[in-house]
Amino acid sequence: MTNQEIQHLLEKQRQYYRSGATIPVKFRKEQLKKLYNSVKDHTDEINDALQADLGKSRYESFMCESGLVLTEISHMIKHTKKYARRKKVKTPLAQFRSISYKQPVPYGNTLIMSPWNYPCLLTLDPLATAIAAGNTAIVKPSAYSPATSKVVEKIITECFSPEYVAVVTGGRAENAALLDQKFDFVFFTGSQAVGKEVLRHTAEHLTPVVLELGGKSPCIVDSSANIKLAAKRIVFGKYLNCGQTCVAPDYILCEESVKDGFIEAVIEEIKKQYGENPLSNKDYGKIINEKHFARLTSLIDEKKVIYGGKTNADTCQIEPTVMDGVTYGDAVMGEEIFGPIMPIITFNDFDKVVDELKTRDKPLALYLFTSDKAHIKRVTTELSYGGGCINDVIIHLATSEMGFGGVGESGMGSYHGKTGFDTFSHIKSIVDKKTWIDLPMRYQPYKSKFYEKLLHFFLK
Repeated sequence: MTNQEIQHLLEKQRQYYRSGATIPVKFRKEQLKKLYNSVKDHTDEINDALQADLGKSRYESFMCESGLVLTEISHMIKHTKKYARRKKVKTPLAQFRSISYKQPVPYGNTLIMSPWNYPCLLTLDPLATAIAAGNTAIVKPSAYSPATSKVVEKIITECFSPEYVAVVTGGRAENAALLDQKFDFVFFTGSQAVGKEVLRHTAEHLTPVVLELGGKSPCIVDSSANIKLAAKRIVFGKYLNCGQTCVAPDYILCEESVKDGFIEAVIEEIKKQYGENPLSNKDYGKIINEKHFARLTSLIDEKKVIYGGKTNADTCQIEPTVMDGVTYGDAVMGEEIFGPIMPIITFNDFDKVVDELKTRDKPLALYLFTSDKAHIKRVTTELSYGGGCINDVIIHLATSEMGFGGVGESGMGSYHGKTGFDTFSHIKSIVDKKTWIDLPMRYQPYKSKFYEKLLHFFLK
């Protein structure tokens, strides 16, 4: 799509939004129901597309993508009316007699830019939220997951007219053309590098933006942890989607006294979950493309590999890999891994671990396996990170009852459920002042000492 075509499309969406068509809650719910039914009807196509793009099994595709999308849409259908209501708040006595309330209103014309690692979930989830909040949307799926992008485009085209919701496919040229436009709100999920470019462009128009980024999410395992259960859950979260998950445990900080047992349990779990030869497991996926495959293989230090490490360049596959004796100076610790490589760093002093993490970039997620309440308190109250789990991984994002998002280097803003509705809305503060009384104390001339005393009373 050319720059002129994108400009024309956005102008049509501006006109459509100005007509007020997206404002009624009844209309929003009708559109959400259309989207729900279409996703449900195209589930098999979504599964096939995810298999083609990422090698995902049908079970994993539904569990981590289409199933979660249907859950979020269902939540919005059920709660949009409540979320869209104005909410009364207390009015100061000095503003007697009036009513104060907060009114959510749509931002207007929004842009949603989604990544390739969960190309269905991370496209349709924010779209459902944008629709629930009453916006129009232009959706830009990733060029790296073409099969899924094609199905997403099919779903959106079947459900909506382009002046309401439209899809723009393509690569960097289309991304740049979209970011040159003035939207009312931009929602981006992807890498930190691209996120910085998005922020630069939106700053030119003073456009509010949500950035869902990533980073090196640590996973701490202390000596009080249930080691076998920790290994089971960490292996699931680390190697899900071949590690191509923004909230995957990036690296393990394991207390030395339990490290050997932890490693033994991890290896046992890899064999249980993926078999003796994971590259032959039909339910084990692949790296998205050759570029990322080459990047990941360059991070594997064969001298420190204690399990896995085999690769298949023809299929862009890397075995679930474990590396021990890793330090912060190793190449694998220099960037977000985003692949099936598990580095293990050993520690002896928990307090030093916490102090060290305070000096590092704020991650999107942090995980702690422990039964020590003091450790839980320190991590949850002293460290800054997007979100996380105690004694589990990843599952904190699979709910509509809590917001999901990053902080600092891992992003800004959050979504899911009510939090997402508010993210795609501007919350107006409104005072409805009555006309049958008008207190004179705020008007000049300011001469009356009685009014001055009365003002002090009202504002205390």
